[in-house]
Amino acid sequence: MAKAYNAGSIQVLEGLDAVRMRPGMYIGSTGSRGLHHMLWEIVDNAIDEAMAGYASQVDVVLHADGSASVRDNGRGLPVDIHPTMGIPGVELIYTKLHAGGKFDNESYAYSGGLHGVGGSVVNALSRWMKVEVFHDFRHYQIGFESTVSEETGKIVSGKLASPLKVVGNTTERGSLIRFMPDDRVFETVNFNGETVSRRLRELAYLNKGLTITFEDERAKKTASLEETDAETAGAAAEAEGSGKQVYCYAGGISDYVCYLNAEKTPIHETPIYLEGSREDVIFRFAIQYTDSYTENVFSYVNNIPTGEGGSHETGFKAAYTKVMNDFARRLGALKEKDANLGGEDFREGMTAVMIAMVKNPQFEGQTKGRLGNTEVRPVVEAIVTQQLTAFFEDLKNQELCQQLVEKAVRAAKVREAARKARDNARTQKALEATPLVGKLASCTGRKPELNELFIVEGDSAGGSAKQGRDRRFQAILPLRGKPLNVEKKRLDQVLGNEEFRSLITALGTGIEESFTLSSLKYHKVIILSDADQDGAHIRAILLTFFYRYMKELITAGHVYIGMPPLYKVQRGSKVQYAYDDNELRKLTKGSAKGYQLQRYKGLGEMNPEQLWATTMDPAERKLVQVTIEDAAQAERLVTILMGDKVDPRREYINQYTNFDREDSFTAIADTMEEGRRNA
Repeated sequence: MAKAYNAGSIQVLEGLDAVRMRPGMYIGSTGSRGLHHMLWEIVDNAIDEAMAGYASQVDVVLHADGSASVRDNGRGLPVDIHPTMGIPGVELIYTKLHAGGKFDNESYAYSGGLHGVGGSVVNALSRWMKVEVFHDFRHYQIGFESTVSEETGKIVSGKLASPLKVVGNTTERGSLIRFMPDDRVFETVNFNGETVSRRLRELAYLNKGLTITFEDERAKKTASLEETDAETAGAAAEAEGSGKQVYCYAGGISDYVCYLNAEKTPIHETPIYLEGSREDVIFRFAIQYTDSYTENVFSYVNNIPTGEGGSHETGFKAAYTKVMNDFARRLGALKEKDANLGGEDFREGMTAVMIAMVKNPQFEGQTKGRLGNTEVRPVVEAIVTQQLTAFFEDLKNQELCQQLVEKAVRAAKVREAARKARDNARTQKALEATPLVGKLASCTGRKPELNELFIVEGDSAGGSAKQGRDRRFQAILPLRGKPLNVEKKRLDQVLGNEEFRSLITALGTGIEESFTLSSLKYHKVIILSDADQDGAHIRAILLTFFYRYMKELITAGHVYIGMPPLYKVQRGSKVQYAYDDNELRKLTKGSAKGYQLQRYKGLGEMNPEQLWATTMDPAERKLVQVTIEDAAQAERLVTILMGDKVDPRREYINQYTNFDREDSFTAIADTMEEGRRNA
């Protein structure tokens, strides 16, 4: 009998309990991303103090006990009694949702944290939190704790453990927040030092002159790398590489552009830096051109990355294209009868970083990474048009203007020459003409959301994959030799490569501006190559191609890395597989004898049944989903690994790559967030 649904069925969650009940609603997930989101919430509050002009330094520490702390030298959190709630302001901030000073524009004109839930959510999802305030020559302390109720046996989130008190006098000012993520909530409570370091460096670039320090105290722990427990040894090794770092950039985003282009050859050494404000919007942008063929535009709103662009980025591009076309005509590069050049022509080889300061930003998109405020676009267009026109009218900048216009004209000619080939690649006629017969083994399924395409290294492995697959939903595209490194080639050269033409046709999406995700024929695109240096190189080349010409394929979560086993362990008739050295140690632990070990050198060594059982069977296989966590860092490292300069690549590979370990299956995937899961 169905249970009656009445008023008594309605559950009321008191205080912060709703956060613990549904943490994903507030921080996205309970995995590594959600864990780091906790830290970003506290860091953003400190950065807001700096943006408002009250703080000049932010210190972040990952402590040896697993906790994290953030300190700023700003005004200090309010310690006076709230007029209606009757408790200190600092207690209110960390125990009540939607309590904060960012709902009006009085305390913070521009802010990255706008919802008033950051501090309280972090408290709710921590075992404990300690807050220290340095204000009006007094040092205050207050503490919170998530404990198990003796009455209900349930966890009570973020309750006041030690009331606000004065513990001494001080001449310092600011706030210090230290919290211990709750291992009863998160899948992992181990912060990634490199991830934290990257984000803090980015924030330092975005906030010119702000000093941000980062210290990983875990590096000071003495841990033996000869532990029998491989996971303990791995954690110790990660901690060993960390230390104290200081980030402060007088040039702000101009320095950021130079950092991103460090492994490229710039056309002009000093970036173009311009800024302006109107109608409560502040807009800053820095541009530097290199001799590469790709454009890289990174945009932010109130320090928040907007990887999907938005009205500010659209306004910038529209204004930039118009201004540059006007100068192209002034300089005689375009005649009266000539059509204007396209924006992509002017942006070829451009690296640009822009940041808009908006009082009430509205974010949209799949990852909330696109600015939706329509009123921002015309404001940004006006600022860019005014500032850029004045810049290039200055006599000392006219030579650079001429240089950039000539570069755009050359790009337009190459683009026009490639346009026919690109259009042909997406027509039905090209589908029939492209030499797929004998290469692509398609599947019989007609539902793209269920279909998978395996891009397989070599004819031998391709043959095994074709025989071992489930042809109802799995298609196989073998590669014959290594594809072209697209990082060093123009579009027309990429389209002239048979392997990439076949891949473009098989996927059905087109590339660049003609890319259409809804036309994708396979919703899982799985790169399957050998677990050796050549296999890693092929993976890197394919990932570079997707990143440069089909980036949305990655951001939408359709690209995967297949994980074939490295070892076969057989005891009598029982066969087990190990996908890395750690798993091998576990499988053979305590078995000095009595088993046979085979190290696979390549996929071609497996028969179809083995390849299906270990690598292609959805019930048993292991896939790594490739997503982009940090667009700017991914861009820089793709350039390091696949660009022209050898020394930076050698240094990176020597430092990070171990081809025997699963977590370094390919150098480029290491620059992207690896979402490990059975899929």
